[in-house]
Amino acid sequence: MKAILPAMEEYAKNVQPELLQLIRDLCAIPAPSNHEEKRAEFCRDWFLRNGFADVRVDEALNVFTSVGVGIDGSDELNLMMAHTDTVFPDTDPLPFREEGGFMYSPGVGDDTANLAVLMVCARYYREHPAAGRRGILFVANSGEEGLGNLKGSRKIMETFGGRVREFVSLDAACMNRLVTRAVGSHRYRVTVRTEGGHSFARFGNRNAIHSLATMISLLYSVKVPEVGDSKTTYNVGLISGGTSVNTIAQSAEMMYEYRSDNRSCLEKMERLFLSTVETIRATGVEIEVEKVGDRPCGGEVDETRLAVLRERYRASVRETVGLEPFDGASSTDCNIPLSLGVPAICFGVCRSKGAHTREESLDTTSLTDGCRLLLDFLYRD
Repeated sequence: MKAILPAMEEYAKNVQPELLQLIRDLCAIPAPSNHEEKRAEFCRDWFLRNGFADVRVDEALNVFTSVGVGIDGSDELNLMMAHTDTVFPDTDPLPFREEGGFMYSPGVGDDTANLAVLMVCARYYREHPAAGRRGILFVANSGEEGLGNLKGSRKIMETFGGRVREFVSLDAACMNRLVTRAVGSHRYRVTVRTEGGHSFARFGNRNAIHSLATMISLLYSVKVPEVGDSKTTYNVGLISGGTSVNTIAQSAEMMYEYRSDNRSCLEKMERLFLSTVETIRATGVEIEVEKVGDRPCGGEVDETRLAVLRERYRASVRETVGLEPFDGASSTDCNIPLSLGVPAICFGVCRSKGAHTREESLDTTSLTDGCRLLLDFLYRD
């Protein structure tokens, strides 16, 4: 296919009221990472109501169904997913409002709108299967955000990895940014413990907050490694500790991460981090290090197959949306297949702003274009 068909154009236009309601329904269901049960149940029931015969939920809370290929078996398949979880820890429904063509709700764009577009387009593909094309596994996956640690993508690749020919994740705030490079990361919870004591009576005892602050200062003095045009970063995102203003702190904790789009740089950052921990530990304080997140960089991917997948997307976005695509690197569900050598790309099918903030907004007028883009991509040779 070289042009979006009139039937697809009509569907993309007519499905909008249903699509908006689907986004409202999904936004009303809290889904913090590692607690996506309710959204998984909703997605499973939606697929079943809409004619998908075999819909499953795995132990990682991925919801998946297929078109043109059996879930069981050994046939190759293409995989397309969007994640159900949000970055927000709330277990009560998040605030939601609509005004002037926009929806406002934490997580409405990342990744709820992308997920909703995936669902309605998967139904169209089920009703109009492409003859002679490789089958597609559609997945509403878990665990993309934060300490979800890509659990959904990991489990899907564990289950289907040997069969996956290509992997597509819908997860972006615009339609012309294409992610083809994986940003890997390591995340740690670091706890420092000392004897502490009364601030006056035991003055001179080691203070856990001071030891942690010294560690942070050392970590922030690191010159990040560079290989070619690689990018490497680090961040202390949370700190806590102490008892009161007149207590020498016995315990202090931080959450620390470093990221890189280059595997050797990621490994060097790990060595630098562990060396810094040992430097502070040598002062006599107790330090506990727990790795709470590990996202891999890309591996050896067949560049020819990746280029074909990339060019198919570029042709679709130019023709259906009229935008020039650009490439980028990011941490997405694609990290897992790319690390295993499977061609994978990530792009969006909506326009939104304020991702990972409570002021996040979705431009609802973008959803027709999002459907057009995805439908064209699904059928494009």
